Amino acid sequence: MGPVAGRPSSSSVREFERVLAANRGEIAIRVFRACTELGKRTVAIYSEEDSLALHRYKADEAYLVPTDKGPVDAYLDIEAILSVAVEQRVDAIHPGYGFLAENPDFARRCIEEGIAFIGPSPEHLELFGDKLRSRQLAEDAGIPVIPGTEEPAEEVAEAIAFATEAGYPVIVKATAGGGGRGMRVARDEEELRHVFPVARREAQSSFGSSTVYVERFIRRPRHIEVQILGDRDGTVVHLWERDCSVQRRHQKIVEVAPAVGLDPVLRGEMCESAQTLMSGVGYEGAGTVEFLLDD
Repeated sequence: MGPVAGRPSSSSVREFERVLAANRGEIAIRVFRACTELGKRTVAIYSEEDSLALHRYKADEAYLVPTDKGPVDAYLDIEAILSVAVEQRVDAIHPGYGFLAENPDFARRCIEEGIAFIGPSPEHLELFGDKLRSRQLAEDAGIPVIPGTEEPAEEVAEAIAFATEAGYPVIVKATAGGGGRGMRVARDEEELRHVFPVARREAQSSFGSSTVYVERFIRRPRHIEVQILGDRDGTVVHLWERDCSVQRRHQKIVEVAPAVGLDPVLRGEMCESAQTLMSGVGYEGAGTVEFLLDD
């Protein structure tokens, strides 16, 4: 796959001299530390409430993001952040994680302003931000997926029809977003009728889309993640796996690498599958392919 539209080819890649971290706290500090080790000048942004935050003082320069919204909203204001970046002649923006890190609109606006977005392309953010499209990509690549509806479930009757055929328990999932929001488990039809509209409402309020799908619920799975890196020349490598099974409310608490007791053959298959999936779409940047491993 060639360069993604709107992004420079490898022959036109320029060096970054000024890097802005569109984040706060420990996340931004780690970005600044890495940039300093590479000899790059660092730029921090902060909300008025974060005037004394440590990340502001760990950067070479720091600028207030003016907003009449709350302290967190300052780090979600795309145009205000880009205004600072353009005014300060920033070469690249690193989003860290959370906030705007997986927002394709932010990545696209950076490119439009001539600023490199240190992360996946807007096209890949949109592609993998849709769980149904991601499932289909995995199936096309020959990677096993959990049985689920191939199309969004618009009505509870569609969810019930799938659950009747596949068997309970099932889980209703928002097609967009993550972090455990828009997800509800149903162990029988009565519970499914109750949680289906709840999941749709939560998905709408969290991600601006009420679209959900349904898949079999795996009891007590191991959550195994494979880290991958891809460059703009089409090379994708994996950095092996980690076990992220210790969670609370679908949020990871502890990560262990390598995964303890994982069969070496299965480990190789999972890492190869992750690499195959991302190579197939010409993925750029760092990414994670997540697996649920049943017993």
